[in-house]
Amino acid sequence: MRPAVWAAAIATAAQAGHFTEELATGFHQRLPAAFDLPPMSLGLFVAFNLAWLAIWALSAWGLARRSTLALFPLWFLGVASVANGLLHPLLALREGAYFPGLATSPLMAAVGALLLARLARVTA
Repeated sequence: MRPAVWAAAIATAAQAGHFTEELATGFHQRLPAAFDLPPMSLGLFVAFNLAWLAIWALSAWGLARRSTLALFPLWFLGVASVANGLLHPLLALREGAYFPGLATSPLMAAVGALLLARLARVTA
């Protein structure tokens, strides 16, 4: 159980760093624009990310206390982290330039894969 808790904590911290990069580089405007959609409001973008960070931090705490309720949000974090690791480079290729979140996306893929592997051991 302990390795999964550590992986969840690391993935949550990495997501906080990823969110920081996205916030600093205008992800909330660039992602919708890439699909000809209106920009997301900064307030909504920040609230959405902070809410998920809180959920994941509480889920890591819950996992440490062997709560099965903690598993679903952490599986989501693992899948979302791997998806971030794949999608940001694809968006950069599509745009032909840096896309917000690209710098931290390889870290997200790695910690997401680690988290998924650790969760698989806990739930097997």
